[in-house]
Order: sequence, then structure tokens, then C-alpha cells
Amino acid sequence: MKKIIISCLLAFTSILSYAQYNVGTSTTTTDAFGRRVTTHTDAYGRTTGTSTTSKDAFGRDVTTHTDSYGRTIGTSTTGTDAFGRSVTNHTDSYGRSTGTSTTGTDAFGRSVTNHTDSYGRSTGTSTTGTDAFGRSVTNHTDSYGRSTGTSTTGTDAFGRKVTQQNSNNTNTNIWTW
Repeated sequence: MKKIIISCLLAFTSILSYAQYNVGTSTTTTDAFGRRVTTHTDAYGRTTGTSTTSKDAFGRDVTTHTDSYGRTIGTSTTGTDAFGRSVTNHTDSYGRSTGTSTTGTDAFGRSVTNHTDSYGRSTGTSTTGTDAFGRSVTNHTDSYGRSTGTSTTGTDAFGRKVTQQNSNNTNTNIWTW
């Protein structure tokens, strides 16, 4: 079970004929050190964790994920591969690989992220586009191509990036890795 929540991962979606459930919100700000800090809350507004992103010595984005008690639960390190794609390697609190997310662009100009587990097996895809309101919308699917939920990102009155997470069922985790 992965608690790693990535900020990022959103897509074109049509009006869905089934109910979706609010499973939480992620709000991103910048701290005094210039790091991106994303606070994750559940559907009731309770903090479930934090993701803090900074640059390492190689210029890669390194995101440290913590739970609601401030304990580290994992790290995500993002760099670029030989094809110019964004590649994020996820590890647990012990530094063991839990999977990889590789992001490229499809024929429609949408951002497509393919998620794999630590054995390289597909666990799902996240496709991101823009809706009529200029918001970033991501459609998440599982390894069989079935929709698991959506993430919609906009800006609040304070200029913060806010992502609303919705699941296709009452499961509180729509993420695929």
C-alpha cells in the first residue's frame, strides 16, 4: 500500500456517468527556504501528510513524503531520461524502490504518466489536460485502463495551487503506485 501522493498527475475528462467521491485535497505553497510544500488533507479536512520538494546536487527534484505525524514514508526523485521524458523514482522510508513514473506527451499534446511497480509492471496511467476553466485535469486509470478517479488543479484566492482528488469509489486512494 503506497501513501505516496504526487502532486502532479491530472487530465482531460468528459462528464462521467457515475458518481465520484471526494477523497481529499492537496494545497501547495512555498516555504521560507524556497521549497514547494504540499499539504494533503482527507475529505474531512484532516491533514494526512505533507510532500516537500527541493533540488539535490544534481538539479533533480527530490520530494520527501511524510505522514500526519511528520514521519517520513517515502521519497520521489525526478530527473530526465535520454528521451527527454520526466522520470520519477519512488522509494519507501527505507530507500527501497516502490516504483517509477515516466511522463511524456501524447499526440494530442496531453501529459501522459505511466506508472510501474518495483518490478517494472504497469500499475496505471495518468493523463493530464486542461478543462474549459483553464484548470489542469488528470484522469487516472489502473493497469487495465479502467478509470479510478480524477484530480483537478486550480488556484485559490491566495494564489496557492489546490488539487481536488476524486475517486470512482469510496476507496481513499486513487493513485496507482
